[in-house]
Amino acid sequence: MSENVVNLHKTPDPAVDTAAESASVTTLTVVPNPAPAAPIPLWVRSGRAVKTAVTHETTRTAARTVVRHGLYTFNGGRIVARRTWEARTPARYERMQRAAEAAGNHEIAAEWEERGQRFREARHRRRMDLLHSPLDAAKGIGVGVGTGVAGLIALGVIMAINSHDVKDVVTPITAVIDFIATLIYIVQIVTPYAVVLGPLFALLALWAVGSKQQAAPAWALPDNVRNGEGEPITPSIVVKALRDLGIPAMRNAIKEMGDAGASMLGPIRIAGCGVEVDVTLPSGVSTNEVQQRRRKLAENLTRHEHEVFITIPQAARTVRLWVADSGALDEPIGPSPLVTDESMTADYAKGRAPWGQDLRGDAAALSLYQRHLLITGLSNQGKTVALRSLALWLALDRSVRFLMGDLKGVGDWNMFDGLADTLIQGPTDEHVIQVTEMVEGAVDEMNRRLMAPPGTQFPPLIVLVDEAQVAFMCPLKDEDKRPYGGSKSNSRYFMAVRKIHNQGRAVNVLMWQGTQDPTDQNLPKLVREGAHTRASLALGTESQARMALGDKAVDGGAAPNLLRPGLDRGTLVVASDGIAIPAGQASITVRTHYIDDDGAVAITDRAKALRDGVTTLTVIERGEERDPLADIASVVGDASRVRTKDVLKRLAVLNEDAYGSWSFIDLKRVLDAAGAEPHKSDGVMVVSRDRITAALANRDGEGSVSAAE
Repeated sequence: MSENVVNLHKTPDPAVDTAAESASVTTLTVVPNPAPAAPIPLWVRSGRAVKTAVTHETTRTAARTVVRHGLYTFNGGRIVARRTWEARTPARYERMQRAAEAAGNHEIAAEWEERGQRFREARHRRRMDLLHSPLDAAKGIGVGVGTGVAGLIALGVIMAINSHDVKDVVTPITAVIDFIATLIYIVQIVTPYAVVLGPLFALLALWAVGSKQQAAPAWALPDNVRNGEGEPITPSIVVKALRDLGIPAMRNAIKEMGDAGASMLGPIRIAGCGVEVDVTLPSGVSTNEVQQRRRKLAENLTRHEHEVFITIPQAARTVRLWVADSGALDEPIGPSPLVTDESMTADYAKGRAPWGQDLRGDAAALSLYQRHLLITGLSNQGKTVALRSLALWLALDRSVRFLMGDLKGVGDWNMFDGLADTLIQGPTDEHVIQVTEMVEGAVDEMNRRLMAPPGTQFPPLIVLVDEAQVAFMCPLKDEDKRPYGGSKSNSRYFMAVRKIHNQGRAVNVLMWQGTQDPTDQNLPKLVREGAHTRASLALGTESQARMALGDKAVDGGAAPNLLRPGLDRGTLVVASDGIAIPAGQASITVRTHYIDDDGAVAITDRAKALRDGVTTLTVIERGEERDPLADIASVVGDASRVRTKDVLKRLAVLNEDAYGSWSFIDLKRVLDAAGAEPHKSDGVMVVSRDRITAALANRDGEGSVSAAE
């Protein structure tokens, strides 16, 4: 008998109007236990077990393995049969002829037709020779046997004369007969095993052929092959990738070519950490149609977009594909020779700076002789390090002089103190004024050199401005109402740079600039087009790529906007005649060596040892009284928030004596006292410009009140 469960719950009576009376009504409800569930039939349980076993991943993997290896053997036989058929018939020549005709290469089609005709003539001669071969073979065998027997008898006669025994005459013949009998005996023993093992070895050979060609459906292949991980680049893969690009003319032409679509391809060459291949496009397909589908082509090749580069060589209707090994571009390159070779020196006129490696893995060296330089890119992509590595190499030529302005001011160029004639570091408008006057001084030096007698030789003078966009965007005007920034004819920084671009090269006065996130406002057109060497790190848009490198380079395949911000840090697309660029291309991609601050200091120490000593002119004179809060405000500049560690670096650059030994505690003490405490933003401690501005305003207001009292 089953037990009953008694539940107590209150049932309100809608007829009763009072809450107390409603709460006093209690009902006892008897709820029987549910009946036990019926047992699951055996056939249902068996069906579920079978389904689980069949759909289990282990079962599916085993099934794929069996099907895969079975098809490797079967399709390997088909491949061998096709190769044998093509080797003994003119099918190969006819196929290549059809492919050449489909591609519009009638000259190559005629050549294949001629080869096929020669093959037929040679095959006819071989068949005619077979009519006479049995008689020739019989004559050859008879002559061979007679000659062999005569030789054995002669050998036996010699042995009989030597042993004085006439029986030795037949000894060589007897030995040969015994040897033949032994061979027959061995064959009789081996034949049963050969009958069994021979087909097995034949099947194994067919399996090896099918396995090498991956001759199985995609669903039966291993996971890494199905996902395209590490898939090697072969002609068939490239042809399929081009066929599936979505270009109708390309797809139709490849279909007409049949299995010979690879006739479009040149040889696939190993090129550094990838492979390179030239593709001759069919009639009706333009090179820019392929360039515009870079991402789709990369995915068809089972690669990421950044692992495929498309350039235009000199040959007409041809694109050159460079395809990286999977994941190879995420591996760092080796250290700079400037760091590893302490005996290295520089030659401004004839040498080349060891900047990094191209995608082929070859050394990428840049000539700096009489070339203005522009490097741009998004923030924090390695622009300063790339620019600094060129200056570090050139510093090893003792004849080179430097005028340097760093409008970021976090100490990235500190090591050039004592090496550069002028070193200005800081982000404020006052620093822009100083940098502008420095560049105008270089213009005066250029004019002095231009007035010298013809043939006078001048030492190289490098005018380097990092974060030049700060100068172009500066809103200040001088006492004559001439703006320091901007791109008008009266803009002081702009006009000074233009003058050096126009005439400085002739007297070895060169302008190097590093900028970030280029626009027409922070990098005027005339300035960027005045640089002989233009290089770009990762950018956001194609229009920015055109600003950085020019239309010719971008139309030729340069695409810094397709570099990955952060992941491709230090990778540059370079357009310059000072670096070796493959024939027919307008740019080259360079992965630059990374030289950290310690390595840079070691290099500049070697450079200083080569010189007699340089007294560097800096912006701020030493020993003057400081206003810490005002100095903090000046180094923060226009940024809404600056990391505390960056503020400390900028203060140290601003005045080493006053702030060189400052720690976070000293900075926090000053800010806390002013009511502008540092705070966390995105997990890091920062200094707020608004808090500092308010603190300065409050302090100035309190001073005014005190004076009035």
